Amino acid sequence: MIGLIRSIKGDRAIWGLVALLALFSFLPVYSSSTKLALRGNMTSFEFLLKHALLLVLGFGIIYAVHRVPTRYFKGLSMMALPFSIGLLILPLIIGVTSDGESASRWIRMPLVPLRFQPSTLASLVLMVWVARFLAKTKDITVSFKDSLLPLWLPVVFIVGLILPENFSTAAILMCMVLLLCFLGGYPLKYLGAICGAGLLLLSVFVYTLHITPQEKLPGRAKTWQTRINTFWNPDQATKDQSRQANFAKIAIANGGLVGKGAGKSETKNHLPQSSSDFIYAIIIEEYGFLGGGSLLFIYLLLLFRFVVVANGAKSIFSKLLVLGVGLPIVFQALINMAVVVQLFPVTGQPLPLISMGGTSIWMTCLAIGIVLSASDKTESSTVSKDYAEHNPLEVISGQ
Repeated sequence: MIGLIRSIKGDRAIWGLVALLALFSFLPVYSSSTKLALRGNMTSFEFLLKHALLLVLGFGIIYAVHRVPTRYFKGLSMMALPFSIGLLILPLIIGVTSDGESASRWIRMPLVPLRFQPSTLASLVLMVWVARFLAKTKDITVSFKDSLLPLWLPVVFIVGLILPENFSTAAILMCMVLLLCFLGGYPLKYLGAICGAGLLLLSVFVYTLHITPQEKLPGRAKTWQTRINTFWNPDQATKDQSRQANFAKIAIANGGLVGKGAGKSETKNHLPQSSSDFIYAIIIEEYGFLGGGSLLFIYLLLLFRFVVVANGAKSIFSKLLVLGVGLPIVFQALINMAVVVQLFPVTGQPLPLISMGGTSIWMTCLAIGIVLSASDKTESSTVSKDYAEHNPLEVISGQ
């Protein structure tokens, strides 16, 4: 055990914050899993054991990945990109269903009763791919034509495959890609044109969803329309459509300043997705504004450490890699919290390292392992001073 602890590398603050989030997650997961226990064949304790096993495997992923030299992720992204695209296509081919409805976002894993969500892996791989391209072109003037095939074609292809079944993940991924391109010094005129075109398409898409009768909408589009209409016009939503939002409000109101106490939530048995997408509402109900605010503060501390690690990294690729895989973790947490307090429409995004789940925990741990690999001070590479002059990531510090 002592040898294992000594072999741990990377930023100790990130290790501590991630461990703190994981340890805290046991309380709300055990409490909120009673709803699942009432309708399933497992007890709350069995759900807790499952969550613990997923976290143990997740920390195993962190440990294994953080020992990999950062430069190796360049080559690994080239191999992983076609593999992740294949995983995205596979559910569409085999036609997965769950309870009679399409579940093309998932792949059932062999031998174990778990499902794997390919979009989470594809999103992570794509961010590494984008960081690789931006680092590779740091010393040359990049035109949109030159970057069309090596950068934007994989982005459009992966986002396009995710979009039909998971609009929120596709939208978040696209925003993160654009943010990373901005931080990596990609020409602003091209980014501005892409953002403008994207906003125009998004506006047309949302308007089309709004005016189209629900019976004429295909697949997941019905769910998107319901979520958007419920968010913008809550008074016109049916009781069933506004159920999540209403029970989340009740949970927050019950919490008050200090909460009702661990395990004492009254809303957990009524709130849909109380152990995953809406677990933050249960946390506020049981631990109050102070507990919910403290959790938000931990995620912000994690963001601060990501920025510190990125600024201290010795290569441009390491800087971009840390931000590319680290920022989405905090961004996803903020989106989840914003949904619960009614600042965003329902997105279906879990709370990283807190919500009960499999794929989300493992991919978050994989991203953290990559960040910790880049935070290893033994990494030996130099930063181009010419690039530092126009790269918004670089702070002149005499390196």
